[in-house]
Amino acid sequence: MTDKPALDAAYALQSPEDNRRLYAEWAESYDRDFADNMGYVLPIFVADTFVKSSGRAHLGRILDVGAGTGLVGNRLAYHSIHSIDGLDISAEMLAVAFAKGCYKKMIEGNLLERLPIESAKYDGIISAGTFTHGHVGPVALDELLRIAKPGALFCLSINLEHFESAGFKQKLKEIGDDIDNLSLQTVPIYMQGPVGKHANDLGVIVLFHKAPT
Repeated sequence: MTDKPALDAAYALQSPEDNRRLYAEWAESYDRDFADNMGYVLPIFVADTFVKSSGRAHLGRILDVGAGTGLVGNRLAYHSIHSIDGLDISAEMLAVAFAKGCYKKMIEGNLLERLPIESAKYDGIISAGTFTHGHVGPVALDELLRIAKPGALFCLSINLEHFESAGFKQKLKEIGDDIDNLSLQTVPIYMQGPVGKHANDLGVIVLFHKAPT
């Protein structure tokens, strides 16, 4: 599987079953064929923004949503943050991520359903590359708020092309009473270079805290 067809296939996903099938095939070569070849820098931007915004003090337990092969967890470990669990729909991707040694626990789950996680469990929710073409829509924010503690820090990337059209902007307005300190930052998804039609793709890093009860 080459990087370009794999990326196009990922952007064309339509269902959880499509996600499971693609990422089961892609897991072992994802870092090499996609992340390295495409200069995939979004996880670095997201993890660095999370660390900077957290101030590092009392980070507690963090959930990496759509952990994939562990690119966000690996970057958090670079910052000496290790109290991280990983959530993904693909067991194969989770296995690759867990082997990197930067996660405490791996959780297989579908964001479009109730997750096998107790309410108010996490102090931080982080995600890079999950809220994008053919993956997960804004309805998942309700479930993530359920599993977050009051005051938890959220740092989520959303593909800019779909930020308004897929309803993320409207959803953030609808949950306005449940969140505090909302801020948005636009960042590149890929390094500038020969990455074809996706070279200028952008992501929106959405930062907020779950409102106190």
